[in-house]
Order: sequence, then structure tokens, then C-alpha cells
Amino acid sequence: MANEQNNKKKPGSNKPKFNSYWIYIGIVLIFLGLNFFGGSMGFNEPAKTNISQFQNFLKDGDVKKVIVVNKKQANVYLTDKAKQNPVHKKTQEKEFLPAGDTPDYTFEIGSLENFQKNFNEIKKENNLSTDIEFETHQNYWGDILLTLLPFILLFGIWIFIMRRMSGGAGGGAGGQIFNIGKSKAKLFDQNTDVKTSFKDVAGLEGAKEEVQEIVDFLKQPEKYTSLGGKIPKGALLVGPPGTGKTLLAKAVAGEAKVPFFSLSGSDFVEMFVGVGASRVRDLFKQAKEKSPSIIFIDEIDAIGRARGKNNFSGSNDERENTLNQLLTEMDGFGTNTNVIVVAATNRADVLDKALMRAGRFDRQIYVDLPDVRERKEIFEVHLRPLKKVAEELDTEFLAKQTPGFSGADIANVCNEAALIAARKGNKAVGKQDFLDAVDRIVGGLEKKNKIITPDEKKAIAFHEAGHATVSWMLEHAAPLVKVTIVPRGQSLGAAWYLPEERLIVRPEQMLDEMCATMGGRAAEKVIFNKISTGALSDLEKVTKQAKAMVTVYGLNDKIGNLTYYDSSGQNEYNFAKPYSEKTAELIDKEISNIIEEQYQRAIQLLTEHKDKLTELAEILLDKEVIFKDDLQRIFGNRPHHKEEEKLTDQTPKQVEEKAQPTEEKTSEDSKNPTNNY
Repeated sequence: MANEQNNKKKPGSNKPKFNSYWIYIGIVLIFLGLNFFGGSMGFNEPAKTNISQFQNFLKDGDVKKVIVVNKKQANVYLTDKAKQNPVHKKTQEKEFLPAGDTPDYTFEIGSLENFQKNFNEIKKENNLSTDIEFETHQNYWGDILLTLLPFILLFGIWIFIMRRMSGGAGGGAGGQIFNIGKSKAKLFDQNTDVKTSFKDVAGLEGAKEEVQEIVDFLKQPEKYTSLGGKIPKGALLVGPPGTGKTLLAKAVAGEAKVPFFSLSGSDFVEMFVGVGASRVRDLFKQAKEKSPSIIFIDEIDAIGRARGKNNFSGSNDERENTLNQLLTEMDGFGTNTNVIVVAATNRADVLDKALMRAGRFDRQIYVDLPDVRERKEIFEVHLRPLKKVAEELDTEFLAKQTPGFSGADIANVCNEAALIAARKGNKAVGKQDFLDAVDRIVGGLEKKNKIITPDEKKAIAFHEAGHATVSWMLEHAAPLVKVTIVPRGQSLGAAWYLPEERLIVRPEQMLDEMCATMGGRAAEKVIFNKISTGALSDLEKVTKQAKAMVTVYGLNDKIGNLTYYDSSGQNEYNFAKPYSEKTAELIDKEISNIIEEQYQRAIQLLTEHKDKLTELAEILLDKEVIFKDDLQRIFGNRPHHKEEEKLTDQTPKQVEEKAQPTEEKTSEDSKNPTNNY
């Protein structure tokens, strides 16, 4: 029935579309025909001969006259008697009727002087009355073609490029050559079925309230304007990637019931001068014609970057021209208040100040990573598409195992869990499938067939056992869940933790985390009295933490309560550091001191518990994976047991399911990833 309705709506949908390129091909063929055939198109063409045969015909008296055309070609006309001769029979076998005085033979004469000399000698020797005439013919169409051909080729290439860059050769507004300056925005209105609504957006309660109010502005403007208020002109969605900014915009399109124009910031960018500004003008023109309406610009930082920062040459900057036009359209002389602009970006720090001011983007809505309660709601949304889920699956449990996950990450977890369950042949997606999916996404794919020498395996085992031992002894280190020496992703081993979600972090908490991170290298030093390259990701992490303590958070006594962090992001355009060389030396020294202190602290802890460290590493070498109960059996209860850690006090199977790698996960910036433990 749906197909029948579509066919009724589009009766000509099954007809083949005419391709305009056939017109161009036909014109080219006509020009070529006129050039090569001189307008005759191959009708009544004379027979070909050569100069020696012509001389024989001339000696036999068969030639009536000869006409030399353009001093290059000789057209031979036979006498009536010669035409009856069987030798010349082929010249009479013509498919078409004569169109005039047509020559019987034609040939190239070569040198005109030699041709005339030989002709006169034969004529004199045989006492012939044959005449030779000279004519000049001009191929007007060929001359015109040769003159216009370069321009036609250039014009054709230009047409091809324009059509390709403005949406292809399929016709319509986007496929026309002169529509390159038109907006590429996709329109959603009452004729477009947008199924996404605010019910599909889990969590993000604060952001949803702000966006819902924008929808209410357009549905009931008198409710807000009756007291003299004005409808906001713009709302900027800011937040990390994958947190749901574009999803919120889709929900607005589904709920607003007004024309909704959606496009990306890169859709304004073009290689031709003035195209970006032209598209901005056309976009707002269309939006005003359909007002009240909403314009959504995704990744607005593509055109909204601060002006004058990257243009060192002083030349024309097409991106800046596009931004200037956008600023004028949003809040200029002729601004229409019935058009609301919603934009999204994860780089608000690089946007131009003029774009961020009130009157353009009146509201800046921060879309943050979800907390544990919001992650539970997001899991419930993404579990709906799964065909069959195990009854014992607890979304609250899953939410607690995924700290720091965005909405997109959770969607990926659900999809990966379904794939893993299908790979195992399970009839339903269970809890273990979800936790295997978390391990797969964060840690990478297990590589049990990776070739590792016994010495390397022993070093990896002590390295990971060092992390486990130090983290167990420290008060503020993240609770350990499991440790493995099975290669996963780019790592040769991993210590898996379930970190506490903190809103603020104190210095002692950061130092304990750094000490636990250095426990791997410290274990190598204590056991083997040697160190290796396996601690690369550990060193990278602690260096960033120590640098942040000194230069960002002001947690160092010698540097004091200073920060060199610039929230506006303008420091990245400066070539000079915001501090003196003497301060730079002090910063480097303090960073080194912090790391070395925690390294020595880890060595001291491991030296005190060397026998237990060795016992733990031996178990790890034997089983390849150890859990929290193994550490409890060896070390006893954790010295600084916290109430919130009761979450992890479960059976070994449950602990394995709760594994969440946060410290030893693969570093994308690793220069030697195969050596990372």
C-alpha cells in the first residue's frame, strides 16, 4: 500500500530521467561533422586515386578537366565516354543521387609546381584539350569551430566543475551552475517526518529545559512578549563530543513543528570568493520567508573562529567574510526576530567574541558528560532497539561501570554487546556481554596469540602487580577491580580500576593516583633493578598530571597561586610563553620533583611488601588474570577501606564483570605502543 501511495504521488517516478550531457555530445558531433565533412556529411564522395593513376587516365584521354582546390587537392572530372569504361565503374556506384557537379576522382597533388609541369608535358605529348582550373574553397564552419573550440572547452570544464561542486549533475537547485551561492541547508517542515522527540533524549535535563523553552517561544510567542520580553536570537550548545548536542537539535526539529533548516558549518566553505557569504544570505532569506523558523548550524567553529588569528599574510580570508555576513544576519540593521539560530560546537574557546555576545547567541547551553543517574536513563533509551535483553540486566549496575562515558559511547556499548552476544550464539544480550563490550571499547581487542618471550611476560606481570600493590595500599587511589597480562589493543597488560567520580580533586588525591601509576616502573626497579620502555603511557599520564598541578591548578607551593591556563584558547596562537625563562626552569624542576617523589614513594611501598608483590606476580603469571579477592587473600583487607567501595565487594565473577580500565588504557599518542604495559 505504501508503494502504491508513493506511485500515486509521483506518477512519473518510473520514467527514465533525461541526461543533459547528451545535448553537449550532440553539439560536439555536429561541429566535428561540419569540420571534417565540409557540410556534405559523406554524401556523394568522389573515389580516391593517386597521381600516377591520374597520369594514366590523362594519357588515355579520359579526363575532361581538372580543378585544383586550395592548391592542395585535385578534383578529376571524366568525359562521358570514359564513364562508360568498366575501369571507372566504381565511380558510378553511388548510394545517393548527385547533388550537383560532383568530381569522379580526387587526390592530393603534393607540389603544385611539379604537378603543373607534368600535366603540361602529358597534355603536349598527347595533344589533349584538357584544362586545369584553380579554385579556393573556404570551410566557414570549420574555421568557426577552430576559433571557438578553446573557449568551448574551457566553458565546458567550468560547467563540469560547477555542477560537481554544487551538488552534482542530477538537476534541481543544487545541480545548477548558477546556484553555487545558494544555501545547502536541509529543510524539515510539516511535510517532513522527523521522529526524534525530547523523549528520545535521556539525561541532559538542564539542557533540555533550555531547548524546550526555545520551542515554546516559537509556538506561543505572545506568552513571553506580552510582558515586553524578546525572543532569544540564538542558542549555542557547547560540550564534549558525543554528549548529545546534535541529538538535541533533532529533537527540536521533531517538536517545534516550524520550518527547521539544518546544515554544517563546513557547508558554507567554498574555494570561490564570496560563495560562503552568499550562502549565509540565502539561508537567512529562506528562513525569514518561512518565519517563524529555526536554523541549526552544526560544528559552527568551522566558520566561527576568532578573526585575524590565522591570517598572517593579510590577504583575503573567505572564512572571515562568511563570519562577518553571519554576524550581520544574526544581529544587524534588518534582523528578523522570528528566526532563531541554534548552533553546536565542542570548541567554544576558539569562537569569535562578536559571535558569542548577547544579541547573537543569547544563551550558551553546556552539554556535559552524563553522571551516573543520567547514564542509567541513557542506557534505558539505547536498550529499546535491542530485540531481546536478559531479564537480570540492571541498568543501574551498567551505569556505575561506565564513568566518563558519553551518550555516544553508551550507544556504542549497547551495539557492541549485541554483536558479542550474537558472536557467542546467545539467545539474549546479558550482563556479561555488556561488560565484555566495555572492555572491548576501552581496552581494545584481546590478542591471546601475541608472541611474548618468557622474560617479557615476567616483566609485564611484575609491572602490573606493582600497580595493583601500590593502589591497594594508598587511601585515595582508585579501587582495583582486576589485573591482566593478556595483551589487549596496543597494551601488553592492564590494571583495571573503578574510579570515583569527583567534582573537585585535592592534591593528596592526585598524588596518590600518580604514585599508583608509577607503581609499575617501581616494581621493575625493585625486582629486576632495571627499567624498560613499558612505562611510556604511565610516564605520559603522570607528566600531564604534575604539569596541571603546577601550571593550571596552582597546587604547588613554590609557583604559588598562579595559573597559566587560558580558558579562551588564545594562548595557542601566541609564540611566547606567558612566563619568564626563570619561571620555566622552576616549573620544569617542580614537575620533575613531584614525579620523582611519588616514584620513590612507590619504591618504598613495594620494598616493604616485596614478598607479597612476588606472590601476586606469580599468581598473575599462572592465571593471567587476577581479581580483588586475590589481593585480599594476599594483603588482607585494604588499609583505607571506604564505604563507597562496597560496590566492588562481590564474587570474583562479578568483579570481573565490573572491570573498567581507566589507568592502563591504550594511549593514542604512544610512540612505541607495543612496549606499553
